[in-house]
Amino acid sequence: MRYIILFLSLFLVLNTTAQTDEEVIKNLYKTSLTNGNSYQWLDHLSNQIGGRLSGSLNAEKAVEYTKEELEKLGLDKVWLQPVMVPKWVRGAPEFAFIESAFGATTNVNICALGGSIATPFGGIKAHLVEVKSMDELEALGKENIEGKIVFFNKPMQADLIQTFEAYGGCVNQRYSGAMEAAKYGAVGVLVRSLSLRQDNFPHTGSMTYGNLPLSKRIPSAAISTNDANTLSSMLALNKDIKFYFSQTCKQLNDVQSYNVIGEIKGSQFPNEYIVVGGHLDSWDLGDGAHDDGAGVVQSMEVLRLFKETGIKPKRSIRVVLFMNEENGLRGATKYAEVAKQKGETHIFSLESDAGGFTPRGFSFDCNDANFNQVLGWKELFNPYLIHYFEKGGSGADVGPLKTDTNVLAGLRPDSQRYFDYHHAANDTFDAVNKRELELGAATMASLVYLFDAYGLAN
Repeated sequence: MRYIILFLSLFLVLNTTAQTDEEVIKNLYKTSLTNGNSYQWLDHLSNQIGGRLSGSLNAEKAVEYTKEELEKLGLDKVWLQPVMVPKWVRGAPEFAFIESAFGATTNVNICALGGSIATPFGGIKAHLVEVKSMDELEALGKENIEGKIVFFNKPMQADLIQTFEAYGGCVNQRYSGAMEAAKYGAVGVLVRSLSLRQDNFPHTGSMTYGNLPLSKRIPSAAISTNDANTLSSMLALNKDIKFYFSQTCKQLNDVQSYNVIGEIKGSQFPNEYIVVGGHLDSWDLGDGAHDDGAGVVQSMEVLRLFKETGIKPKRSIRVVLFMNEENGLRGATKYAEVAKQKGETHIFSLESDAGGFTPRGFSFDCNDANFNQVLGWKELFNPYLIHYFEKGGSGADVGPLKTDTNVLAGLRPDSQRYFDYHHAANDTFDAVNKRELELGAATMASLVYLFDAYGLAN
């Protein structure tokens, strides 16, 4: 009888201390909002380090800082994963003006696109031709383009609620505009900044020359939306105006950098891995607070929240701070390559790379069985106004981990303001709201908790 009483007592203790999913998730949100660390980390990344372009000194400082902070969390393992990354430098500040008549000039705001070559010494001054698509470029042909600067002026489509869809509709002019215009003899390319806001901030971003030989490559720059509108209006009145710009950017040899990785080892299935991450590099114009400092600190916070709230995961949970998403994806490629070599099984990978705005939900790259399991968890998120659960893309850095059976996901914050800051000088710490950032971290931690608790759908 004594043993029966002891057994029942133990059962009651275990039964009363076990938390429901609702209680665990509520505690994750409470801890993030009242005792979070994501905003403090972002403050240091943004204001003490700054823009973290791959191969730069600031990127190196960010690697050292985040590794030290992860070590403070008491994780089971923290390490650096070497990866070779490109090193592109902007050089002296760019300068540009519109010349409407001899001696009559209007200064405009531009920035070199990442990967572009410099202008010749002294800059370039030439007539322009304005286009809004690659089809228009082709239709004009070499006879109308040779010796001129091509001005790509397709704006993001304002009536699309999904702003990433609007971005996708015109990003090709930034990425491959110079490569295509060079084929028709253009001497330079000017690209309307990919932003829905009308302002004076030019937005940089990656571009490519493809297989063009060095001798055929032409400089490429972005112009602010306000100045793009001004230039277009002036061209409509006078086709003979000229444009001048000067930039001194340069591509150097690859250098070694690192992915930063921290891990909590799983208690039951240590060889099944769950990854949460963002990219540690950023462009150099601002301090990369939204893109992707927010994703970095939210991902770090997921593991801190597990430790802080006493969650002991069944599976091994990793935070991966990927290097070189912006202009090469080298970190993501290296992480997936090493994982494959080691035969690691990644069942779920979650990325935050859409800014530190109010979280709305997630998009999932997975099969129907796993998506239906996710839909069964929707009610758990209702108290936190998280409602967006859709199939779709996940994230550039977790993409290389995709298999036929696993689940990839991307955090989906409200995106209406994201492209106001994306790749521009105003992507700074003051643009990030503390509470929104912390809500995002808790939302990510909640989904990671559920995938750890239940695994993949059968």
